[in-house]
Amino acid sequence: MQTNPSNEPLLPEDEEQEMFEHFRLDVDPGQAPLRIDKYMSSHMEHCSRHRVQCAIKEGFVQVDGKSVKANYMVRPGDVIRFVMPYRRRGVEIKPQDIALDTVYEDDDVLVLNKAAGMVVHPGHGHYEGTLLNALAFRLGISPGQDGDDERMGVLVHRIDKDTSGLLVVAKNDEAQLRLARQFFVHSIERRYLAIVWGDIKEDEGTVDANLMRDPADRLRFCTTSDPQKGKHAVTHWKVLERMGFVTLLECRLETGRTHQIRVHMASIGHPIFADERYGGTQIRQGTVYSKYKQFIKNCLEICPRQALHAATLGFEHPMTHKAMHFEAPLPEDMEALLAKWRNYTAAMN
Repeated sequence: MQTNPSNEPLLPEDEEQEMFEHFRLDVDPGQAPLRIDKYMSSHMEHCSRHRVQCAIKEGFVQVDGKSVKANYMVRPGDVIRFVMPYRRRGVEIKPQDIALDTVYEDDDVLVLNKAAGMVVHPGHGHYEGTLLNALAFRLGISPGQDGDDERMGVLVHRIDKDTSGLLVVAKNDEAQLRLARQFFVHSIERRYLAIVWGDIKEDEGTVDANLMRDPADRLRFCTTSDPQKGKHAVTHWKVLERMGFVTLLECRLETGRTHQIRVHMASIGHPIFADERYGGTQIRQGTVYSKYKQFIKNCLEICPRQALHAATLGFEHPMTHKAMHFEAPLPEDMEALLAKWRNYTAAMN
């Protein structure tokens, strides 16, 4: 088994915010005829036959470039290419009783309003206190159980540690794969609220620029004008309110790459306020007076993280096919930041 080396996507676009893995299976010359769902489940680690069947049903599996059904009989020389939504492997999730702000829940999906500061996925330096630790407790997973337990909440997308707002979690394989397709073809509605540096002249606009890892800093991403590099990324933005030296924007994602809004806004000279990684903690607009510098320092103390909030989430329910729409109000830190800037602007006028 290997990751798909081809540049041809199985579905429109490449993986969405790195939540998909691309695979390729080359069927051995001596392989006897076997149903493809049986063949795949026996050749993949930590992947049940049911999960494979769900992926086939949703059109994620192709043989020689064509979608197949679960009863397709593999033949010697077949090339099976497929994508799977990311599933945690090799990291034991410790259930922890961590409070979650639940916006909606049923047997198949869970919509949460994530607080800023909460890491979504366990990783280096963050093996406890993450959203998945909280979900393991919420869904009744015992310590040491395999992460493929069907009750384990499976993420379809994620947002940065210091970004607040809405996330949908699938509660079973079928729901995850059906939601994953919606993210893959960009039919999910996602709107963010962002406070950015500067008074943007236009009322609305679009940033269409590929994103790639910054060669000088692997923790950062950057835009590239080379169409052969990076991943396609599009952000539509609209001005909601102008406050002199900062602007409140609504940003609508057409794609969902890692750090997309943060990088795109910085690339056009309007980094998100308080976003340390992309220049948002530096004074980008305003005066040179010490009183103003103190004002900015106070603002950064009120909202010491990037002023970015996932405010709107819309999708088709994976089982009922009903249109679902959710909104999360601005958190207190961003509301307080806006109030401080409004007062400052009023005093200037």
